[in-house]
Amino acid sequence: YRAALRSGCPRPAWGALTGVRPGKVLSSLIAEEHDEDKALRRFIREYDVSPARAQLCMTTTRETLRAAASLSPKDICLYVGIPFCPTRCTYCSFVSRTIGRKTELLEPYLRALEQEIAVTGRLLAQSGRTIRTLYIGGGTPTTLSASQMERLLRVIRDNFDLSRCVEFTVEGGRPDTLDLEKLQVIRSGGADRMSINPQTMEDAVLRACGRPHKAADVLRAYGEAAAADFSAINMDLIAGLPADTTAGFRRSLDAVATLNPANITVHTLALKKGADLFEKRENLPSAGDVAEMVAYGEQTLRALGYKPYYLYRQKYMSGSFENVGWSRDNLDCLYNIYMMEEVHTILSLGGGGMNKVNLPDGTLRRFHNPKFPEQYIEMLPGVLEQKQELFRLMADGAK
Repeated sequence: YRAALRSGCPRPAWGALTGVRPGKVLSSLIAEEHDEDKALRRFIREYDVSPARAQLCMTTTRETLRAAASLSPKDICLYVGIPFCPTRCTYCSFVSRTIGRKTELLEPYLRALEQEIAVTGRLLAQSGRTIRTLYIGGGTPTTLSASQMERLLRVIRDNFDLSRCVEFTVEGGRPDTLDLEKLQVIRSGGADRMSINPQTMEDAVLRACGRPHKAADVLRAYGEAAAADFSAINMDLIAGLPADTTAGFRRSLDAVATLNPANITVHTLALKKGADLFEKRENLPSAGDVAEMVAYGEQTLRALGYKPYYLYRQKYMSGSFENVGWSRDNLDCLYNIYMMEEVHTILSLGGGGMNKVNLPDGTLRRFHNPKFPEQYIEMLPGVLEQKQELFRLMADGAK
């Protein structure tokens, strides 16, 4: 790192840190020093992090520590994955099946998922553990029809005790998969949070990213979600998308902020292996332009009363910046914090799911579900056996 700086490479905002979770490093320093100011100074000095990024990390780390303190020893988070999308965005590398009009794989997938839900529900009840937060993600879960979504939510309610669940989120993702009927089904099915992710409000940028909807669809979907009476709505934007400009990003952020959602997540574009954009890097904004976008996002959201509540990084990020979730007071998405900072056990159901088991000795064990829907369906017996192993591990660790 020092040799690179001496050779003329610009100093990155995050200094020598390369990991996904800088908050974990800072949390460890706080635990060692028992003093936030001393920990922050060490963070800046030892890792060459810029003071601005260090302070941003301190703010989100405080939110992590507060969220972790609210957990009970037997709390877990539950993730249900729907690895399907109508089409694939050029920047995306998530494991999902692009189905277009071919939906024949959805029914066998749902039948397999229902079996995993039933088995996991029994194991959870026997373990005495309780669900703190529930998140249905993907892919794009709202690729499911309204009737399929209603069925999934009913199976979840029938098999899991949600009496102590404080947050239930469904990721709507793309507005072209949402309508009022489906949103009302989701709300009446128990979900209180919805995520609607425009990524940009510039129609030309949407086209460049392979997203067939328009900004007007985002406004329609948001209005319908508000009419369905969700307690919180998240909206995602990405700084650095192909064909975008600093002026275009400002317009997108301003348009989203005008809606006054509970959460706005500002991602920095990451060039991910497996995404079309990784090989075809055309019309990408410069690192300087991305820096202006990120700075405008932070300046504007702070002025509007939003605060940063979680933060993570990825490889190959434009300008080597970060992804930051911003929230209104008391409207943090707890699942995002728990999942990203790995402060307690996450049970994942469905294709592509990652189970993370936090053991009392501080170790973290990961268990992967098969990635693709076809593999998940075919290997379901092994998935169910893995769930049994996972619960045995938790029980042994609690002794």
